[in-house]
Amino acid sequence: MLEQPEYLPMSREEMTTLGWEELDVLLVSGDAYLDSHACGIPLLGRWLVAHGFRTGLICQPNWENLSDIMRLGRPRLFAGVSAGSLDSLLAHYTAFRKKRHDDAYTPGGQAGARPNRATLVYSNLLRQAFPGLVLALGGVEASLRRAVHYDFWSNSLRRPLLLDAKADIILYGMAESSIVKLAVLLRDSPDARQNPAHAIAQAAIPGSAYAVPVDRLPAGQALPSFEAIDANPVLLIKTTLSFERQGVNANPRLIQTSGGRGVVFEPPSPPLEAATLDSIYALPFTRRGHPSYLEKIPAEVMLASSVTSHRGCAGGCSFCSLSLHQGRLVQSRSAASLEAEIERLVASPDWQGTISDVGGPSANMWGATCQGQREKCQRESCLFPQRCRFFHPAQKEQVELLRRLKSIPGVKSLRVASGIRFDLANTSDSYVEALAGEFTGGQLKIAPEHVSRRVLDLMRKPSLEEFEKFLVSFTRHSRSCGKEQYLVPYLMTGFPGCGEAEAQELAAWLTRRGWKPQQIQCFIPTPGTLATAMFYAEADSHGRPLEVAKTDAARLKQHQLLFPETPEKSRFRPNQPGLSRRFKPVKTAGIGKSSRPFRGGVTANPIPDESRQTPPGQVAPGRPGKFNREKPSFSQPKAAFPKRGIGKSNRPFRSDAATKPFPDGSRRAPPGPVAPGHPSKFNRGKPSASQPKA
Repeated sequence: MLEQPEYLPMSREEMTTLGWEELDVLLVSGDAYLDSHACGIPLLGRWLVAHGFRTGLICQPNWENLSDIMRLGRPRLFAGVSAGSLDSLLAHYTAFRKKRHDDAYTPGGQAGARPNRATLVYSNLLRQAFPGLVLALGGVEASLRRAVHYDFWSNSLRRPLLLDAKADIILYGMAESSIVKLAVLLRDSPDARQNPAHAIAQAAIPGSAYAVPVDRLPAGQALPSFEAIDANPVLLIKTTLSFERQGVNANPRLIQTSGGRGVVFEPPSPPLEAATLDSIYALPFTRRGHPSYLEKIPAEVMLASSVTSHRGCAGGCSFCSLSLHQGRLVQSRSAASLEAEIERLVASPDWQGTISDVGGPSANMWGATCQGQREKCQRESCLFPQRCRFFHPAQKEQVELLRRLKSIPGVKSLRVASGIRFDLANTSDSYVEALAGEFTGGQLKIAPEHVSRRVLDLMRKPSLEEFEKFLVSFTRHSRSCGKEQYLVPYLMTGFPGCGEAEAQELAAWLTRRGWKPQQIQCFIPTPGTLATAMFYAEADSHGRPLEVAKTDAARLKQHQLLFPETPEKSRFRPNQPGLSRRFKPVKTAGIGKSSRPFRGGVTANPIPDESRQTPPGQVAPGRPGKFNREKPSFSQPKAAFPKRGIGKSNRPFRSDAATKPFPDGSRRAPPGPVAPGHPSKFNRGKPSASQPKA
């Protein structure tokens, strides 16, 4: 058995220190090396070492040459590739296809350390560097692009990633079980390393996808082909629903063809037992970035004092990729495992006294179980439209667990910050009372997403009534314990089926409450989800036509309906009926720091080519930009075109001071009279006879 190193090796010098002449497995990642349980590649690397496989990492390699990818040498068994914790295009571009300026998984937060379509780029590098080496793909990008999928950023339908990357296998999902099985297969069989396609097809590893010629397809359920979906987009919805059902009942094997190749999707890996999950999280993660980095990785701060209590989410929201990647069955760690992890945190030299979060995809699903027959389940969600009678939450037990963890010596405070499922919380008033009184640090994340019943049904989200019920309950319990606390609501615009009427309904509801939400996200169609299939097909899950805002202009128009006219800071206290958080000016996902639309107008053009300029003669939303400085026509008042060169002053030149008032309603003096206050440099003329010298 190999001893766990302080850090997995990233250089030849580190391999020499460990006494390793060669690697068994090489893992390549689009993230920097943050040695944390929350980062997939470091976790899988340590798990392989625990099973006796010498594993090294190449993180964020230079993709312009082979020097980085080759620095640890050719591995004996296989190389694994992951784009990182996010799809690489999602990491690079916003909902409006604007480039992001930072990256939480890169030292110093610097953007651009990974390429677009990182899985494809890294795969090509490995093929050039190590011809004939077995190549496995994994991570969120590979998992959600393993079948035919719609790509929002290029506005096109794409083939299964396995075929484009020319890899041997995809290990989808969390992959702890499947990656060890692949390593054992290749270790024990030299023939498998020589002829991996045959060996992988024969092994049929659960949680894997692999390619075979169309004349050698195994038995399984046939999905619509790439060509069929391209001709009839509604078939992408059918395909997505088939993958959802396979993820729940673990059957059957699915098969999809494209051209002369077929891709076989084995059922997912069985859920991990609590003992196995405990052993994974007991691995000696340092929770710090690799010592070779000169700057801190931003995600390190967020993950330093957080504890993952479980995996999986029973909600099955149509836009969420978490349940697709982690599974809908909740897998929980034992109380003893969580207690041991916190004791290790308390003993670390960096300990600050606070556990920032104990949770998972939905914090109040720890300990939840399904008492039904998994192989017969046909539900799309365990909680929507109503909670399944076989789904049993454990919120009372979770409160006892949190109190037990909080009582560990050295823990000053413990919070639940990863968000909760409020319809589930509504079933236990004692849970909401404990949450508000003991485990909320001033703010609690909540995700109502919308208020329109039609849109919420398409999202598979609970009703507005459920949200308002929780809002009243949380506010009441916060008051009773004398705490001033706020909810952080997450809202979404541009969802398939959400038109201007539904966006106005949401804006009106916020106005009635006086809310200016801090988190507003425009829907991003990420590969693999049902919502993305609906976006592409412009139909609901039953194939019925659906209104979809597809252009950036239409999406931005909905988005702006939620902006306040005057972005003033306001504060609402819990003693105001129905309000329970401080609201700040709207911050939006996708428009950077400014709430002003793009200066040159917006279109639905894909990344990165095609101009986004407003057609000549049309005024772009907001103030005129450098692409639209035409003089106003007679039908356009001058007030809409403030003159340049006045610096920071909102006061116009005297020549147009008597025209229509400023759009912002600011005061202006007519020609001749002195404006209120002392005379400005634009108005120093002598007073007329009608003006007293005073």
